[in-house]
Amino acid sequence: MTDTTHYPSIDYHSAQWTGAPRIGGTAVALTSHRYDQDEVASTLASVGGPEFMRFAQSSGVQTRSLALPLSRYPVLSGFTEANDTYIRVAVDLGERAVRSALEAAHVAPHEVDAIVMVSSTGVAVPTVDARVASRIGLRPDVKRIPLFGLGCVAGAAGMARVHDYLRGFPSDVAVLLSVELCSLTLQRDDTSIPALIGACLFGDGAAAVVVTGADRVPASPTSPRGPAVLATRSRLFPDTIDVMGWNVSSAGFGLVMSRDVPHMADNYLRDEVDRFLGDHGLTVGDISTWICHPGGPKVIDAIDRAIALPPEANAHSRNSLRENGNFSSASVLDVLDRTLATPPEPGSLGVLLAMGPGFSFELILLGW
Repeated sequence: MTDTTHYPSIDYHSAQWTGAPRIGGTAVALTSHRYDQDEVASTLASVGGPEFMRFAQSSGVQTRSLALPLSRYPVLSGFTEANDTYIRVAVDLGERAVRSALEAAHVAPHEVDAIVMVSSTGVAVPTVDARVASRIGLRPDVKRIPLFGLGCVAGAAGMARVHDYLRGFPSDVAVLLSVELCSLTLQRDDTSIPALIGACLFGDGAAAVVVTGADRVPASPTSPRGPAVLATRSRLFPDTIDVMGWNVSSAGFGLVMSRDVPHMADNYLRDEVDRFLGDHGLTVGDISTWICHPGGPKVIDAIDRAIALPPEANAHSRNSLRENGNFSSASVLDVLDRTLATPPEPGSLGVLLAMGPGFSFELILLGW
């Protein structure tokens, strides 16, 4: 069957970005349980042993938020208690993030037509988005698109799926919600190197993004006009399922993280970026802003090397990692939120990117 759908064409060298959805508002929600890395390391050293301290000092993380008070983690009874906590905290954080993003976008809850929800650190049925919807007053006919299992790449992948939806329904409003409570996956009996790195690196939090279709009429002339979401690219690499992910057992989620993660950026990222931009008549030199998932110090360094970026290009990513840890799919949305706080020059282009299980890349082209 031939696809006869015709989307409006976009001139990528024009600041008009006709036909593209636009980001209207972003928000990040963190818990009140904030700790510096020394506190976390001291409390969890009994779980991870002496190696834990070494990983903590090299993680690039100084502070982060946790779902629970730090003293609770050594005595969590198991997966059931951890997952019950995930549902309770995720719904609270999700509600705060969505409410704040809607307020920033000047959009009322009843105007939302679709919500994409991403998470990989807990299980909830009904999903977190359904529980949030009734709290904040989304319409009963809102389209719900929960996505599980994409890991760190899910913030970018969720943005891509929001873009796809709004190209098909250009008069609609869509919300992306990411909630990740990585600390609740801690397993006291797992002292493997990936588990220790994860306990030192990951944090907890939520982020939300409100995106409006190209035909959506702004509520007022003063409504914020964020960047246009111009194009997306997904890349799944065969035979890489063991690079990153979860081993799921009766104990919960056990982290899988190969040493090959930074090498995936070193070996493949530049080629994917060049192909993606080349499809739209662009090169790396046309991109002034990079919004990269802060997977860890080595991952950020690998991205810099692969694309030949100056150190300042990923300043927001490093700051996000230092202040909040890597909170999986929500982290790249935190970097987006920081970028929009001091937006680039009108007419400039940016790329939002993340890597995750699969192994996979997601690339998004933005225009201001």
